[in-house]
Amino acid sequence: MDQGLRKEKVNKWYHAYSNDLYRYILLMIGDRDQAKDILQDTFLRAYDKLESFDGENARSWLFRIARNLTIDYIRKKKPIAYFIDSPSLIKATDKNPEQLMALNEAERDIHSALRNIKRTYRDVIILRKIKEFSISESARILGWSENKVKITLFRGMKALRKELEKEGYGHETI
Repeated sequence: MDQGLRKEKVNKWYHAYSNDLYRYILLMIGDRDQAKDILQDTFLRAYDKLESFDGENARSWLFRIARNLTIDYIRKKKPIAYFIDSPSLIKATDKNPEQLMALNEAERDIHSALRNIKRTYRDVIILRKIKEFSISESARILGWSENKVKITLFRGMKALRKELEKEGYGHETI
């Protein structure tokens, strides 16, 4: 593929997926500036490795690149404070101020609980429950089998519930 076409394709992906990727990276590391750097690195890596793209699902492929770069950053940066200043976990809808206050408190509880569970649990919960990837897309991104995604999600949700209960948050839908 010639350089112009490569550039055009990656640019199109950037406009389509950069906001989602940025939020995902930010949820994983909690550092806005570093998340922007990793996002940029994600698209540079996509440009460099475009010949390895199988053509199936660009979004999943980009999330996998972003996840790998984020994990590399986390490994180099231990320990790191996760989820500081991270964006909302709960989708914005028309809520009154009291409902928004309750949501913000719930989000803080969820962020805090997510910080305290295993990274694999956090990865799969963010992909499946927050970013709403399918089981097969999540498996591709994580490099796992679909069965491992299901099992890890089940265990992760159980661990998240336990953390939330430990922090005094009793929400029946978690």
